[in-house]
Amino acid sequence: MISLVFSATVINYLDRQTLSVAAPVLIEQFHMTNVAYSRIVFAFMLAYTIMNAVSGPLIDRLGTKLGYALCIAWWSASSVLHAFARGAFSLGAYRFLLGMGEAGNWPAGVKVVAEWFPERERALASGVFNSGSSVGAILAPPVVAFILLRFGWPSAFLFIGLLGFIWLAFWWKFYRTPEDAAVTERPPAAWGLFRKRLVWSFTLSKIFMDPAWYFYIFWFPEYLKHSRHFDMASIGAFAWIPFAVAGIGNLLGGVAGGWLLRRGLPVLVARKTALTIFALLMTAAIPAVLVNSAWLSIAFVSIAVAGYTGGLANMLALPVDVFPKNAVASVWGLASMGAGFGGMIFTLITGWVVDHFSFTPVFIGFGLIPLISAAILWVLMRPECD
Repeated sequence: MISLVFSATVINYLDRQTLSVAAPVLIEQFHMTNVAYSRIVFAFMLAYTIMNAVSGPLIDRLGTKLGYALCIAWWSASSVLHAFARGAFSLGAYRFLLGMGEAGNWPAGVKVVAEWFPERERALASGVFNSGSSVGAILAPPVVAFILLRFGWPSAFLFIGLLGFIWLAFWWKFYRTPEDAAVTERPPAAWGLFRKRLVWSFTLSKIFMDPAWYFYIFWFPEYLKHSRHFDMASIGAFAWIPFAVAGIGNLLGGVAGGWLLRRGLPVLVARKTALTIFALLMTAAIPAVLVNSAWLSIAFVSIAVAGYTGGLANMLALPVDVFPKNAVASVWGLASMGAGFGGMIFTLITGWVVDHFSFTPVFIGFGLIPLISAAILWVLMRPECD
């Protein structure tokens, strides 16, 4: 069951990263400015952020099998539509539709973990399926570039989009809900959930955790080019390394969470402790921008990215630990909406700081803000509050 969610997450990131790989060709063909391209990226982030609050309750209400199927069918169809783009406006519109569908992947994945895995295995299961994002980020450049060079950019969007429909056939045939989770109570209202201290404190913590990942996804190649003087060939050859290490971080996070639980720590204490350990690893971003060696910088960035995914494995398990199965997708969707808005704000700040100063204060900032996320959980998230 978790392999189905893992493969869906790989496809999710392949669909997401196809535009990044094809961007140089599309910018030239559609005569787009960098501002126009940034608006297309913003359209995706806006839809993705808003729909997190919708997709979670939708999946809780419709059930995992149907809810997940609808989400991946929507985003796969939207990916295919990119092949018919004829300019910046239509490309932005299709990107907005893609963001709407892709928002359902993580709420659905969390719900699968809730239905199938006991407490001590949830962080590892979450880490396994979330490692699909790292695999997708690694595969996208060579796969998309190969299709684009052989068949053209429309075929790249078409072929990658069709992968989702192939997955959908396997999902519909093989996924089933465990008997003890087959009948659940009606999910609670999303607003009622957000009023709970556990939910809004969790959401607030993600605002200071997830933007670090967005920074590495969207800005790391630019950093290598302008600060480390890598050419495009070198970026293609080495920019994937941190994301490969990120996959290992997912598994380490799951193992660490399970080990702390086996040591007898209460579940919330175990999750907070694991998250704090991995948040400390994310401070490796600070020496990454200060060292003279480009290769040592990549190594430090890899540690920081692994810290994020290790922490995320435990954050993915946290709603499952403290909320009933009929609410976990809603909780994760609400928290991810907050993280999305945080990511949008920090992205704008990053661009301004880089233009006016350099990458140095940005790396220092993203090395420190995960510690704010951990502090929020320790100070604000208490089981007795719910």
